Amino acid sequence: MNIGLLTLEVVIPYAQSLKDKRQVIRRLRDRLKKFNVSIAECDHQDLWQRSTLGIVAISSDHAILERTLQTVTDEAEKILDGNLAQCQIEFL
Repeated sequence: MNIGLLTLEVVIPYAQSLKDKRQVIRRLRDRLKKFNVSIAECDHQDLWQRSTLGIVAISSDHAILERTLQTVTDEAEKILDGNLAQCQIEFL
């Protein structure tokens, strides 16, 4: 069994409240559900303009797992329109 962890650092410069931030994060979560991954906000819950998301996937095939997480990263970049500050993929 292979476990992959994708960490996304998101910057939302136009957010004026936690409600604005939640809308962006909710939209991102809804669009990434199709990849069958688990998503959680891991850090910066109280900041308006920043968020850290942890995205986890499990697969029996390492290549499929790597391809899935890379596809999730590409889709997140499209959705966030340049507001993805950093991403990191780890395999456990």
